[in-house]
Amino acid sequence: MLPPANRMRSREDFARALRGRRVASGPLVTHLARTGTDEPARIGLAVSRSVGSSVVRHRVARRLRHLLRLRLDRFAPGVLLVVRALPAAATATSAQLGVALDSALDSGLGAGLNSGLGAAPVVRL
Repeated sequence: MLPPANRMRSREDFARALRGRRVASGPLVTHLARTGTDEPARIGLAVSRSVGSSVVRHRVARRLRHLLRLRLDRFAPGVLLVVRALPAAATATSAQLGVALDSALDSGLGAGLNSGLGAAPVVRL
């Protein structure tokens, strides 16, 4: 479970993150943006019906929340992150999701997230 301060709840935050840098990596797509504030990083998940049944979607979401909680220290204050699961996430193991998440975060965070970020094209890994 993510700490309450790190949970993305508002529609505006989701929309702002989705306008930021997008990085696709295996069964995941991450959307990263900065708010310009000193608030804690906020993280949201998007797991659509295309991933599978309710049971499968919730399993994927639980795995992603756990993986993200372990990586919270990587995010600077003011970061907004949305992790979108693609249908391939349904059959991916936690280890595979972790590798995909690390790869996407390395690309997104290494591309200037901590120094002001605008919209950027998708990066395929």
